[in-house]
Amino acid sequence: MCSGCGLSCIVLCVFFQEAGKKHHHLDVNTLRGHTDCVTALDFSSDACNLATVCADGVVRVFRIDDASSKSFKILKINLPAGAHPTAIAYSEGSSSVVVAAQALLGSSLYMYADVGAPPTGGNKQQGKLSPPEIKWDHKKIHGKESVLNLAAARATHGTGDGSTIVISCSEATDIKIWHGKSGKELGTVDTNQLKNNMADISPNGRFIAAAAFTADVKVWEIVYSKDSSVKEVHRVMQLKGHKSAVTSLCFTPDSEKIITASKDGTIRVWNINVRYHLDEDPKTLRVLPVPLHDSKGSTCLYEHMGISPDGKVLAVTSGSTLQWLCAETGVVLDTAEKAHEGAISGIAWAPRTIPNDLALELLGTCLG
Repeated sequence: MCSGCGLSCIVLCVFFQEAGKKHHHLDVNTLRGHTDCVTALDFSSDACNLATVCADGVVRVFRIDDASSKSFKILKINLPAGAHPTAIAYSEGSSSVVVAAQALLGSSLYMYADVGAPPTGGNKQQGKLSPPEIKWDHKKIHGKESVLNLAAARATHGTGDGSTIVISCSEATDIKIWHGKSGKELGTVDTNQLKNNMADISPNGRFIAAAAFTADVKVWEIVYSKDSSVKEVHRVMQLKGHKSAVTSLCFTPDSEKIITASKDGTIRVWNINVRYHLDEDPKTLRVLPVPLHDSKGSTCLYEHMGISPDGKVLAVTSGSTLQWLCAETGVVLDTAEKAHEGAISGIAWAPRTIPNDLALELLGTCLG
């Protein structure tokens, strides 16, 4: 196993197309209450709440005080009639969420404030609070195209004031940048790569990267003015090296590297902390083989990936399989095959350790 890589420090929650039974030693719990497919999820910055969106048109916010609890307080938010949610991201820490939803006329964004679920064990009357209202919304943000994913980060680079920046990635080729609190559109970039697979924003709110139809990954920089407003968004580099389309990617916690997975059967780790303004190209630090294969021996495609807050463990999914890899070497730390009957629709790392009754067991069985 890889030295320094362990699975006990952070709780990773995974949501599948349907509710499933516990069958893996890392399976801590199942959050129930959805009546249809769960399409996306996100943790609040304090890890106390987990927000999910479901094909039944309802946003559910679970209060996670103890991951192994038998029951959780839930706040339910009904989306406007006819809205089918496809993505969700927390905005402004733990107080609000931005939801992307698809309707007949196109995709929309809705921002709900004061979405924290009532604390577990609190006054029962707290569960009867009025549902949050829509603070801002935008219609047909990507024409008739659906939103593949949302990603959010606090603008802490340069003169950024710490406000949350949200990006929406369409299934076409455009990506839009939004101010999380005000809803103001801050810019648009276009991959010009036939169709997008997904996009991400660096944790410091500086870079945007997109995985699209071609083998190259384009990276843009958000430049902030002295007054902390967004001055411009421009392309600064292109990651060249993969031989086929990139299916998923993520930034490392320090915002200095990007990890990509491609149909060519490799994972690449890139150093983007370069002097691009002096034409210095990003560097490939490591090329790792995708270690997952199907029954015929063919290399599987990683559809989702996310790195632990300490940067040591990479979580990846392919169909209904979940894997944990050492981010440094690509060594497989653990695998949950057929984690559910349906394909995994999203993964999210908790930003900090969540208490659970199985902590000692996890520490004893999951360290690398």
